Formats: sequence, structure tokens, C-alpha cells
Amino acid sequence: MSLSGAYGPTDDAESLRVLHAYLDAGGTLLDTGDFYGAGHNEMLIGRALRERSREDAVLSVKFGATIAPTGMPLGFDGRPEHVATSLAYSLRRLDVDHLDVYRPARLDPEVPIEETIGAVQEQVEAGYVRHIGLSEVGAETIRRAAAVAPISDLQIEYSLLTRGIEANGILETCRELGIGITAYGVLAKGMVAGRSGGAREAFPRFQGENLAHNQALLDQLRDLAEAKGASMAQLAIAWVAAQGEDIVPLVGARRMDQVTSMLGSTAVHLDAEDLTRIDEALPVGAARGDRYPTVFMDQLDSER
Repeated sequence: MSLSGAYGPTDDAESLRVLHAYLDAGGTLLDTGDFYGAGHNEMLIGRALRERSREDAVLSVKFGATIAPTGMPLGFDGRPEHVATSLAYSLRRLDVDHLDVYRPARLDPEVPIEETIGAVQEQVEAGYVRHIGLSEVGAETIRRAAAVAPISDLQIEYSLLTRGIEANGILETCRELGIGITAYGVLAKGMVAGRSGGAREAFPRFQGENLAHNQALLDQLRDLAEAKGASMAQLAIAWVAAQGEDIVPLVGARRMDQVTSMLGSTAVHLDAEDLTRIDEALPVGAARGDRYPTVFMDQLDSER
């Protein structure tokens, strides 16, 4: 998403270098959404993959979010007929004949999840999709979806400051059903790296006393990161990766140095003592402020 203007202007030539650097280093997972830059992100990835083997990348695509010409979100469309249309456009923009994972970006409150997932399963049977994923849905919805078709993974926010899935039954349900977790927001929307201001000011966790409190929580771990020879960002990624082999940290990068940092996190080892210390410093529920503005929190089935 960051390669398509989500956090400011980007340069396609540099973005392509970033994508190739990641893939050349052995990275495989490329996560996108058909609404990222109104299709720009898919076309960018398509350009990168045109020079490589299709099998170099695991393509995970979200669909269903609707946007206005201004880029502002309008809602979500999970109707079965919309699934097929969205998929057709994604395949064309990415210039591939199949997607590895296809998932609704959010739950459409007007459409039963069974209907949406059933429509994706039809595309699996037709060979256009390999696996079905979910995004930001709660335990009950996960069970309903899994009763219709096999679910590969749930994409949901999970980080040092966002550990709700440990308390609300989502992680437990996924593990019971054999569903993996693709964890996004592992850098707490940049707070781990000390970034604030700009568009982030709309997020409650970046406002006033909430920001000071949350930064103080993270500051407790800076000497641990230093002892590990790692940056705070690398420590945060390594912590998510250490939570289980069924959890994959999803990290956004739009600069070469960010790719280098992301790859370097794989060398950061956290032992049982380290994990206990982190749990004591940042227990579940320690962060202050919602993770999204109220209007977006209301759209999250995972928060109900």
C-alpha cells in the first residue's frame, strides 16, 4: 500500500527497485488490494513480475473495498457477483492467470460471509484462486467462513501494541481450525520507529496523552533492541515472528533501506527470557487509544 501513495508521493522506478530487491533476497509474499491506489498497486506489481517467474511470488490480494475518485473509502461490497468482477480486473492488472490468496478486505454487513466465501470458492474450483483468506473478522465469522470452504489465513493487525487477537478468541479460533495469521501493522503504524504526525494524527493512538503513553511503553524495550544489535523495528518484527510458525509478519516498505531492515529482522533471536520481559513491559491491553478512528473501528467485525 505504501508504494501507491498511502503515506505520501512515491516514484514507480524506485518502487520497482524495492520490489526486485525484496524478491532477489528470497522474499516471496506480496500483499496488495485492488483498491490500493485504485489499481495502481496491482499494476506496479504486475510490472515487477513481468521480468520474473510467476512462481517467484505468493500473491495475496484483498477485494471488496469501494472508493471514490478522490480516493476516499465508500464501504465494502461482498456480493457474489462482485467477487468475480473484482477478480477479473485483478488478474488483468497483475498480468497473471491465478492468485495465491484472495480475500475480502472487510466483512460486508449486508452480505452473509457464507455467500462471499462461496463465490471465492467457485473461483478456486475454476483455477483462478489457490487459497481463500479472510481479513479483520471475528471468531464467529471465521467459523462460519470455514464451514463453507477451507480458509488459509486471517490477515489482521498484530504487534507489540496491538494484541487483541490473544484476548478476544480470534487467535485461539484460528489455531483450532488450522488457519494461519498474516499480521499487518507490526510496526504499530510507524510508532515503533518513532514516526508520528501527518496522517497518523487521525489515529487515536497518536493523539495527546495516548501517544506519550504508548511511546513510553515502547521505550522500555530500546535497551533490549540495542543488546540484540537490532533496531526497534527489527525487534518488533522478530517479536511477531516469534509468536508461532503459523504467524507471518507483513511489513510495508517503500525504500531500499526499509527492505534491508526488514530482511535483517530474521537474524534477531528472542529467547524465552526475552519474550517474558516483553510481555511484562507490554501486556495485552497496555496500549491506549483505538487503533483506527471511530468510523473505521465501526467497520471491523474483529472488534465486535
